[in-house]
Amino acid sequence: MSGRYGRLTDRLAALEVAGRRRRLRPLSVTGPTTARLGGQELVVFCSNDYLGLAHHPAVRAAWTGGATGSARLISGDRPTHHALEEALTDLYGRPATLLSSGYHANLALLTTVLERGDVVASDALNHASIIDGVRLSRADKVIVPHNQPEALPADARLAVIEGLYSMDGDRPPVAAYQGTHWLAVDEAHSFGVIGPEGRGTAAAQGATPDFVVGTLGKAIGAYGAFIIGPPALRALLLSAGRTFIFTTGLPEPAAAAALTGLRLSRAEGLREQLSANVARLRQGLSQEGLCALGQDHIVPVVCGPRTMAIAAALLEAGFYAPGIRPPTVAPGTERIRLTASAAHTDDQIDGLIEALSAAVRGCQ
Repeated sequence: MSGRYGRLTDRLAALEVAGRRRRLRPLSVTGPTTARLGGQELVVFCSNDYLGLAHHPAVRAAWTGGATGSARLISGDRPTHHALEEALTDLYGRPATLLSSGYHANLALLTTVLERGDVVASDALNHASIIDGVRLSRADKVIVPHNQPEALPADARLAVIEGLYSMDGDRPPVAAYQGTHWLAVDEAHSFGVIGPEGRGTAAAQGATPDFVVGTLGKAIGAYGAFIIGPPALRALLLSAGRTFIFTTGLPEPAAAAALTGLRLSRAEGLREQLSANVARLRQGLSQEGLCALGQDHIVPVVCGPRTMAIAAALLEAGFYAPGIRPPTVAPGTERIRLTASAAHTDDQIDGLIEALSAAVRGCQ
């Protein structure tokens, strides 16, 4: 190590050696499922735009208004924020509070409802935002084996799980996690897609968690996030939720686009089209002998150490689905994380299946 920033350089070199250095690839988006990288035309199979709403003409037209300029408690509160919160409140039947991102929402929720000395039970595969929120809460953390509610500690104040796990694509048995403790469910990848009116996995299973987190930048096609909970939580978040209090309010265009996306997600039969596309993709992979985890629109194919080579072969064939590697997933479980969209065509799906099968064979 040498020089003022030698320690940083050494860390970067270690990441390079371990094959964990990340680099950005700026995509020029050309349609709901297509993009250009450099001069190459690609079909995108890794976006969380599950209903194809990010490029819906009505959603794009709704991106109007301006930046808020400050936190909502100062001068950044706008009528469109309240309209969006009212729509989400009507959907869930309990107060909604708007946050600037899913990361902000989990940090706000967990650091607000937990106190030092509380026991919080967190699923082993929970998202980084949940992990960080638990750490910042200063509660006593218990890591619970994935989807094993029987392992919950008896003295838990809160159990926190995801409605659809972003890397394994599986759903938890939500009702089995309910008890005398509070239950929080992060429905980031299930909101807008799963359950009655797209309310998520908990609603699909007839469960009512104490707290729900949802995002507006995935199936809804906009940006932002929200927390659902009892009236006391809404009031407390406004006075004690640090990532609400100390963050510039969501820009008006994002909130307006989310309102439009929310309406379209419930009215256009897009969830039915997504289900058909998921079935076609999963059936085609199975016929090629490729085993995919889960049952929904997140379709992970575990490829192990060959993953990055397979992803490169897919890219060369015109399909964009970057490999997922540690530390996002455990060593040895590297995977191609495919995501289906309602906007994918049959030809795109069939072409991906053919290309992935050829890539896997070619990298053996």
